Formats: sequence, structure tokens, C-alpha cells
Amino acid sequence: MNSAYRAVLSPCIGVCNLSSDGVCEGCMRTVAEIAGWSQMNDEQRLHLMDVVLPGRETERAGWFQQLPEHTRLQSILHPLDTVPESPGWNIDELSDLLPPGPLAEAAVLLGLVPRPQGTQVILTRRTDTLRHHGGQVSFPGGRVEPSDISVVAAALRESREEIALQAGDALPLGYLDPFLTISGFRVIPVVAVISPDFVATPSPDEVAEVFEVPLSYLMAPENLRRQQMDYRGRSRQVLEFAWPGQRIWGATASVLLNLRQKLETSR
Repeated sequence: MNSAYRAVLSPCIGVCNLSSDGVCEGCMRTVAEIAGWSQMNDEQRLHLMDVVLPGRETERAGWFQQLPEHTRLQSILHPLDTVPESPGWNIDELSDLLPPGPLAEAAVLLGLVPRPQGTQVILTRRTDTLRHHGGQVSFPGGRVEPSDISVVAAALRESREEIALQAGDALPLGYLDPFLTISGFRVIPVVAVISPDFVATPSPDEVAEVFEVPLSYLMAPENLRRQQMDYRGRSRQVLEFAWPGQRIWGATASVLLNLRQKLETSR
């Protein structure tokens, strides 16, 4: 037995019955994944166990189908196996503000929760004491670390650290377009369906509040304010939603605009 196999044990639990869609009812792997397990390296096995299998199990739980937009979303998002490589859809706006050198990679989770009253978007308000972006509304997320095996893994790790979201409560669907920030990050938003049973527990060191906003409100053009401001010699556009008690602006508002524009093209 090689060291890689010892490092990541097989998820097999001894229940080896295939369902009608060719997935093992015990470990949730396909026949190809079971047969190819011995040929996978540690990173591939960890990705399968930390991202693919929890998502597959969650989808079977049934709440995935409760999201009215799930079919349209899957048609307009970048697929999970193809991380977008574009420099950022807002590069023209920020080209003269970016710091020198290569950009750092970051990932955020745009979580959509199916509710009886309609799909909700999970947002956080960061604690006022944070050195960067204190008090601002944002998606869970952060820098992609060397230990993260993928962008999805980074978004899920940050969400677990910030709001206690477990991988089994999230089903990643795909990526929005990369977005650049003036702090030197190339941010890839991961869109995911979140279990309606999930109850957020904010990390007090990072998150002051977790709240939900109706997707319908955020996708309505009349609710997005566009303000022009002069900064470093040129006029720039600042986006903002005025949700009661919260100011949703900047990068977060821009990511939501990107989602709206892509959904509009699918009509």
C-alpha cells in the first residue's frame, strides 16, 4: 500500500449498492470514481471527499430542487471543472488603481437559500475591529491559501470559519466572472445552493452579523444605485443597494450585478 493511499482513506462504508443513476448508495461515488480511487493522488481524493461527495449527498436530500433558479443558474455559470481565467470583468475600471505585481487569488461564496417566500442570499457584516473592510457587508470568503486544493475548497473553508457552514450544507453550482479589487485581489465568486436547515453561527472575531436578503430584491434594476465619484483623476462608478439597516456596496454589489446581468442573458 502506498503512502498516498494511507494518507486519505477510502470513503467506502461497506454498503455497496448502485442506485439507478450509477452512484453507490453507501459512499456516493460513481463506478468510475470507485475504480479510479487507487490512481488518484491526495489532492484529487481530498477534492472528491471534501467537495464532490458532500455536494452529491446534499443534492439527494431534495432541497436543491426547491431552488426555482437552479436550472437557469447552471446554464449561465462557469462549470465547476473550469475555473475562469479572465483577468476580471471590471479591469477597465481599476486598471490604474491596481498595485504592482501579480494579483492574489481569493474566493467568496454566494450562497442561495430556498425559502417558502423565495430564494434568499446569505450576506455577512464584518466586525468593526477588522483592519481591512471593517463593518462592511460581504460574502463569506477570503484569500485562496496554498493548502486549498481548489477555489471551491477555499470558499467552503472560509465559509466554515466565518459562519460555520459545513460542506454538506452547500452544493456548489459554478462560478461567476472574476472580479478585481483595488486591494490587489482577483476574486472568484462561487455560487452555491445552501440548505434551508442551515443555521449560521458567526465567528465573533470576523463576523458581526449574518443576514439574508431576497434574491428578487437584489436582481431588480431599480434597487441598485449608481453613484459617480472622482477618484485619482477620473470619474468612477460606485454601486450600492440600500437594504434596511445595511449598506450593500462596492465589491459585493458588483458581484450581484454580474449575477443579474448573466441571468438577464438567459431569458
